[in-house]
Amino acid sequence: MTKTSAKSSLQSQIDENLRRVYEEALKEEVPERFKDLLAQLKAKEAAAKEPGK
Repeated sequence: MTKTSAKSSLQSQIDENLRRVYEEALKEEVPERFKDLLAQLKAKEAAAKEPGK
């Protein structure tokens, strides 16, 4: 195997592993704590946009 093909093969393996990890992360549920924080941020953002604030 030449240096170029070895590098290409290694790059392919890295790509596949990163893709697999990313896909698994997408399937994970968002923790309730994060959902609560997002809801609080949205509420503050909505309050800041109200007229008179």
